[in-house]
Amino acid sequence: MRTLVTVGLCVTFGWSVGAGARQPADKPLAIQRLAAKTLRVYEAPEADQGVAADARSFYAIDNTVIAKYDTASGAAIDKWMGPVGGLIRHMNSCLVDAGRLWCANSNYSQTPMGSSVEIFDAATLDHVDTHSLGMTEEGSLTWFDRYRGGWVAGFAHYDEDGRLSYKDHSFSSVVTFDADWRRTGGWLFPATALARMAPHAASGGAIGPDGWLYLLGHDRPEMYVAGRPPMGPTLIHLATIDLEAEGQAFAWAQDGSRTIFAIDRRKGLVRRIEIPPLKQVDRRAALPLR
Repeated sequence: MRTLVTVGLCVTFGWSVGAGARQPADKPLAIQRLAAKTLRVYEAPEADQGVAADARSFYAIDNTVIAKYDTASGAAIDKWMGPVGGLIRHMNSCLVDAGRLWCANSNYSQTPMGSSVEIFDAATLDHVDTHSLGMTEEGSLTWFDRYRGGWVAGFAHYDEDGRLSYKDHSFSSVVTFDADWRRTGGWLFPATALARMAPHAASGGAIGPDGWLYLLGHDRPEMYVAGRPPMGPTLIHLATIDLEAEGQAFAWAQDGSRTIFAIDRRKGLVRRIEIPPLKQVDRRAALPLR
């Protein structure tokens, strides 16, 4: 004969309230609304997908084109061009790091989705290396940045061209990798930002000097700022910033300032824009990536 024993179970949500423990924020953070200021405008007809930058130059990016410009004068310096429909099909963004230009490439608008990282010498624009991610069920690689000795990257799904029949833009996400591009984790985009990016996703992303993650969508003239959640899988939407940029990939200036390089693809322009600092953020509700 078996005896049934009933055990009482008390479930609580949030942080433990024992001695020295932190409690979560009392309510969700209000999304800050801020405005950026354009400091300078450059003509760069190649600026269709994004822009990268180092200490002295910026690089206007198109699907199969990288054009290098002098930041001080705005003069064109050099250009790399690949064949349309060639092995490099759709460069979405690039990042200058350690003298190299690391670029996110995908086979958009083909399916199944595949992506690669293409690497160029920043001084000469010679193509020097490649790393294929192969078929990427996460979506098309659109941007990446250095993160904790590895990488943090954005992957896009779409409601229109290039979509998978069983996934829409809401399946876009942020993924973390180690230095060898092995997946280590990731987050969902906050619904409030994702709705603003529909029917596309984040075309540009980078960690700012304050450690928060800054994102640009596909075409709206606004930037979204996100933080790591203290628990759970979804980024926290901290702020929306109005600015003169029609989405796409951008780059932080490498002088430590709060300025970015961003593009106006319809006018073929690169703009240097000052990004305002966020108001104080409750660290019980959101954490910086760095």
